[in-house]
Amino acid sequence: MSYVGPDFEPPRPRRSRRPLTVALAALVPGALLGWLVYQAVGGSDGSAAAGGASTPPAASSASAGRSTPPAGSPDSASPRSSPRDDAKPTAAAPGATGSEPLAGKVVVIDPGHNSGNFRHTAEINRKVNIGTAWKECDTTGTATDDGYPEAQFTLDVSHRLRTLLEQQGATVKLTHDRDEPPWGPCVDERARIGNTAHADAAISIHADGSATGNRGFHVILPGSVHAGSADTRPIVGPSRELGERIAGNFVRATGSAPANYVGGGTGLVTRADLGGLNLSTVPKVFIECGNMRDSKDAARLTSGAWRQKAAEGISEGIVSFLRG
Repeated sequence: MSYVGPDFEPPRPRRSRRPLTVALAALVPGALLGWLVYQAVGGSDGSAAAGGASTPPAASSASAGRSTPPAGSPDSASPRSSPRDDAKPTAAAPGATGSEPLAGKVVVIDPGHNSGNFRHTAEINRKVNIGTAWKECDTTGTATDDGYPEAQFTLDVSHRLRTLLEQQGATVKLTHDRDEPPWGPCVDERARIGNTAHADAAISIHADGSATGNRGFHVILPGSVHAGSADTRPIVGPSRELGERIAGNFVRATGSAPANYVGGGTGLVTRADLGGLNLSTVPKVFIECGNMRDSKDAARLTSGAWRQKAAEGISEGIVSFLRG
């Protein structure tokens, strides 16, 4: 999403793992170590288009706003060209039996933005209390240069992620789905949905809108905030663990490197000014899966095969966090 304006709120079916990979992924302090491990076992340089690398084994192991805002306002364009859909979401598993790894766990997925936001500018520009300040309800998000909207990307990845987590037995709730509601929800409501669900983990899915040449993913962690109606102190620790596990698994599943423009190469960024995190009472992070404004990252983000890998990496990180 674009960082101009408000903050935004867009499997581990296989259990066999190489012991060394499992141990490293479980302890990875950030995505940089995960990236080095990936390289050491024969990974690419991260520049290949989606589908260029085979899906690696699963391992155990941000909306608020963007870290580097692009110039100008967020994009509200409808897609002008369809993304490659060379990999459909995997089919949902039959009903849970109660013996799955995540049976009894609740995960809330927050697809960043809403493709209907640009039709409801008055509503999404309305200010809401994010605990420490007042910010706009939401924004339209960003888009690739070819017009593939962030909101479409985040919903697609969220659907894929939901399927993978449900296959593990988790109860999964989306903050919105298929443009219902037709705009928003506002960032405060997105946080409230996770809180009300008593989620064991929550994640907001996004893609960045930074400058060309800025590449890679980053996970946004909540900073320690205790002001107004915000108190993130109880969730800072578990959210960091959640973010580290997602980052490490995302590196290996997708072949993407940590962002080269924020986070100092770790793939982790801490923010204390984002309503979706400030108002959360459950462990929560945001992930910027790549930069839609960079042509190489855009080639990944518009590929169905790569989006499936992204969902797998995020899922494996969540599964690892919830299983401890």
